[in-house]
Amino acid sequence: MIIIKKSLERLSKLRPVIFLDQLIFRIQEDAVFASGTQLAYFLILSMFPFIIVFLNILSYTPLVREDVLGGLIMYLPLETQKLIEGFVSEITISSGQGLLSVAAILGLWTASSGLKAVIKAINRAYDYKESRSFIRLKLISLLFTVALLILMLLVFLTLVFGEVLGNKLFSLFGRADLFIQLWAYFRIIIPLVYMVLIFALLYKFSPCTSKINEIPLGTTLPGAIFASLGWMLISIFFSYYVNNFGRYAVTYGSLVGIILLLIWLYISSIIIILGGEINATIEHFAVYGYRIDKNKSMISKRLY
Repeated sequence: MIIIKKSLERLSKLRPVIFLDQLIFRIQEDAVFASGTQLAYFLILSMFPFIIVFLNILSYTPLVREDVLGGLIMYLPLETQKLIEGFVSEITISSGQGLLSVAAILGLWTASSGLKAVIKAINRAYDYKESRSFIRLKLISLLFTVALLILMLLVFLTLVFGEVLGNKLFSLFGRADLFIQLWAYFRIIIPLVYMVLIFALLYKFSPCTSKINEIPLGTTLPGAIFASLGWMLISIFFSYYVNNFGRYAVTYGSLVGIILLLIWLYISSIIIILGGEINATIEHFAVYGYRIDKNKSMISKRLY
């Protein structure tokens, strides 16, 4: 016990250990995994209405719905992709344009509930109490939903027209082959940059702050980068595992697509909340300095 205590005392002086100690304490204190469950519930309710709204917006652009949808769900397991594609096909075939427009308006309202749940989770991460009225909070969540739709549209417009313009530009110099090699990387980098921007804006503007405790955009970047990279890597790993090693169909049968979608949304929810927790932890050390707080520490429970 004495050796363990001395080892903990030495470790508690290292910055990475102090950071992890505070982060783990916050994860436990804020019940991140329970919040992830709640957030996943709201996301599953808002996901399909959000897709309806997004596909309606696409009808006013030169983008092809099928290609864009495939790009959106490419990291999901195959069974989940089939579930979403089947939903979209059924909605498109069985509904007229007027009915889809009404569904889009209602879908926008429903989809904002998912963003509202995200806002509450980020508030909890920053230890901010929600004092905004229901109407103001709903307007903020609607605004973020619309902003997310616009940014997603910009991602695909950039990917489509960026490839066309880049190909023509490099062809003028006789280096079209070089562009093809570079574009393989840009196709990954461009969505990643947009994702970092989305999460950074979400972590900055969604919490209930005032002029005194306003969050600078730069301080949200660590959590935004973590959430973006984490979401992408976890989605790829999860999809690869399920498609190659998972045998969920044996247990769940035709429900496998829904089960996998719920698991993926739960993991994604935890990653989004963790991004806020990371930013809040960095902000805590910026104010109080890098030291162990006995009242907010997992290590102190072992030392004292």
